[in-house]
Amino acid sequence: MPELPEVETVMRGLSSVLTGQRIRHAEARRPDIRWPLPPGLGARLTGATVLGFRRRGKYMLMRLDTGESLLIHLGMSGRMVARPHGAAPVPSLGPQGIFSDSRGHNAPPEAHEHVVIETDAWRVGFVDPRRFGAMDLVPSAAEDTHKLLAGLGPEPLEDAFTPAILSAALEGRRTPIKAALLDQSVVAGLGNIYVCEALYRAGISPTRLAATVAGARARKLVPVIKAVLADSIAAGGSSLRDYVRADGEIGVFQERFDVYDREGTPCARCPGPPACPGVLRMVQSGRSTFYCPTHQK
Repeated sequence: MPELPEVETVMRGLSSVLTGQRIRHAEARRPDIRWPLPPGLGARLTGATVLGFRRRGKYMLMRLDTGESLLIHLGMSGRMVARPHGAAPVPSLGPQGIFSDSRGHNAPPEAHEHVVIETDAWRVGFVDPRRFGAMDLVPSAAEDTHKLLAGLGPEPLEDAFTPAILSAALEGRRTPIKAALLDQSVVAGLGNIYVCEALYRAGISPTRLAATVAGARARKLVPVIKAVLADSIAAGGSSLRDYVRADGEIGVFQERFDVYDREGTPCARCPGPPACPGVLRMVQSGRSTFYCPTHQK
């Protein structure tokens, strides 16, 4: 599932082509994706002007001048595909660009394209073969009370995410720190990849009890989490399995992983065998954890 950097990358691409634009036509091509789509979704979007975008955890919110926001969750295989109308020029958007299909607006529709949004310049489709994604409409003034957002913790890239805040969330927790960081009520948007990478950079074992990270270790971990996420966003995210970067290219942060999916490779921060066995893999709560037992304590 796309994590925070991938969702941020897609959102920036959408914002670059839709913000300030009036939706001249919208259409829902099925009544549901993972859950039922809101009644009259196409009609409620048609005629609205896009005011801007906001990301909350792994969710995107497209704010409209109607006072509603379109909540978008990509799920396991969802992606946003944009095509320019006619001869409209394709802007040079760089690594945070939108997936621009060079075949143009007159190309055949994408398979599994469930929702379509059209402006005068662009046609944007939500494509989701597995249908684990979701869309909903929520009053913009009440976004944070939506059932999918209400329990989310602080945004890790915002100033409000501090060592003190993380320490308070970890105090008394007897679960491993990796499991605690994957809990979206502790911090929003982190997933398996970036928790593995952050714990490695911070030198913290994924099996360490969360309560013992409060304090000095949290002061080290918080800036590392921010740095890992910022590095990945700059690289367009990590392209694994179904995810492609929002401009249609793959993200390249997976080429810079220190430990994730690096089982059996040397640890870059250790002298090597016999002192260090290199990167190992174990399973925690059904998920693969990659770590160095020598560097991470």
